[in-house]
Amino acid sequence: MGFYEAVLISVMTAATPLVLAAIGELVVERSGVLNLGVEGMMIMGAVCAFAGAQMSGSALVGVVCGMIAGGAFSLLFGFLTLTLVANQVATGLALTILGLGLSGMIGESFIGLPGVRLPVLDIPVLSDIPVIGRIVFGQDLLFYASIGLVIGVAWFLFRTRAGLRLRAIGDNHGSAHALGVSVIRVRYLAVLFGGMCSGLAGAHLSLVYTPQWVENMSAGRGWIALALVVFASWRPLRLLAGAYLFGAVSIGGLHAQALGVGIPSQFVSMLPYLATIVVLVLISMDRRLTLINRPASLGQPFVPER
Repeated sequence: MGFYEAVLISVMTAATPLVLAAIGELVVERSGVLNLGVEGMMIMGAVCAFAGAQMSGSALVGVVCGMIAGGAFSLLFGFLTLTLVANQVATGLALTILGLGLSGMIGESFIGLPGVRLPVLDIPVLSDIPVIGRIVFGQDLLFYASIGLVIGVAWFLFRTRAGLRLRAIGDNHGSAHALGVSVIRVRYLAVLFGGMCSGLAGAHLSLVYTPQWVENMSAGRGWIALALVVFASWRPLRLLAGAYLFGAVSIGGLHAQALGVGIPSQFVSMLPYLATIVVLVLISMDRRLTLINRPASLGQPFVPER
């Protein structure tokens, strides 16, 4: 494997959890709900995926466990914010703190154990294509799932009646309710989808990216996923491009160090978050840019008339 091929594969591996978490959050925000608990759902997905894989000996069981953990946490978020109409920002932050603490407790007995790695799935014929075959068609299951989810969400949002309803709720939940659309049910489904995607992102961290359990291993990727949704102006395909850009920033510094470039390791670790801040500052400088495609009802609670 050549140097550039290895770099591209590592960029795609680094970007995959960002794609998974961000595409789920994009659907949630398109429905008008602001879920800041992505980091907590991701870390719960990571620890439950690792635990499930360890106890069963199957990485696929671990993936399912991670997805269920993220979904369960999202339903708790949905119950608090959609049924009890709690503040979405405060609830999301609280669930992030809860997830970080609970994952540390669950994963305490798994620290230091060798992980069960999700195997690579080579697609016959396509994986034999020179250069791109190994990079694109020789990846793990969650990489293919991330690409499929982006394409599927883009089709769902802009080519289906159900996607039109979801966008209508995000833009004006009062009008959608008056037209007979079940706002709460659609938002519950969107929140559940987002949580399961965050769980898959966590499963990728503990079964592929670093096949072991390390406390706080999500390392702020949930916050980067939230920034990616704004960076992409709530468009799925732009989100995919942005995730790979952030993945390249994350990996670029490490490869530069491997080539002997004198970059402090602390600065390399800081690069993804520095890039996130720079991007958000640049976007916020143009108010029109921040409002493009932004759901008008984002973060606003909906209380149906009795």
